[in-house]
Amino acid sequence: MLSISVAEVDQALTFPGLVETLRAAFRDGAVQPVRHHHTVERPDGAASTLLLMPAWTDFNAAGSSAGGHIGVKIVTVSPDNNAVGKPAVMGLYLLLDGGTGEPEAMIDGQRLTQWRTACASALAASYLAREDASRLLVVGAGALSPFLARAHSAVRPITAIRIWNRTPANAEKVAAELRAEGFAATAASDLDAELGQADIVSSATITTTPLIKGALLKPGTHVDLVGGFTPAMRESDDDAIARARVYVDTRAGATKEAGDIVQPLASGVLKAQAIVADLHELARGQKKGRQSPGEITLFKSVGAALEDLAAGIAVYKAMKRGSRQ
Repeated sequence: MLSISVAEVDQALTFPGLVETLRAAFRDGAVQPVRHHHTVERPDGAASTLLLMPAWTDFNAAGSSAGGHIGVKIVTVSPDNNAVGKPAVMGLYLLLDGGTGEPEAMIDGQRLTQWRTACASALAASYLAREDASRLLVVGAGALSPFLARAHSAVRPITAIRIWNRTPANAEKVAAELRAEGFAATAASDLDAELGQADIVSSATITTTPLIKGALLKPGTHVDLVGGFTPAMRESDDDAIARARVYVDTRAGATKEAGDIVQPLASGVLKAQAIVADLHELARGQKKGRQSPGEITLFKSVGAALEDLAAGIAVYKAMKRGSRQ
């Protein structure tokens, strides 16, 4: 069994390559049981959460188990970790042979998640953002922020990247990291002004007060919502939902877990039938993406076990053959 580190994940993947891997994965499908949520009570401090996200190759659709895989992501969320200088979210990904169940690889789960999440957003943008979209606004300066910038730049001709965060120093840190890689990235101080200029707005925060104001978006903008992973969290306001054609990664996940979808559904601002498509339907050509240059599109990502499986297989295969995806 291979043990694959953060550095090796980075060596194994490219953003254009993983976007296409995910496109094929959503087109072909996989078996994705409902993720497991378990509360781990502790005698002192906040409880931790244990998440299990299994998926495996759809052998019935494939017609054979040859070359198939089983995977499960194991994630813990421990809110008190910040007090001891550790990330709140820890994780690993276990990849198994689909035919025998033999363990094939143990992969760093946090890094795999960053890659697959950013590339799922870029996959959506390949259908939903204008072909000439060149100005990207990234809202939030967490670990995912530079990955979103790199992934969107892989599918659209991005010439200017603006990073906004409540703590300006954190925004500048991400911008400097991206500049060192050759991107034209700068920190932004006025979020509202940036919302009116961006071609793509990619937000990855845990806010419960919407930051993305629909009234400020210019025609033709694509909004990519990656944070807000509980029904109580919300990154966009009612105006953004009302003005946009709405898309999701999976209908089951978004309508249950994502506040940006759950709350508008509950209030009537959004009707379930108004969710135009999910990534399965877009990848299979069953539903259409952007219809005109002037429309506003909005994509809500909550994450799918299929994405982890596809990314995990790609990393494993790249490591086995000694080359990048």
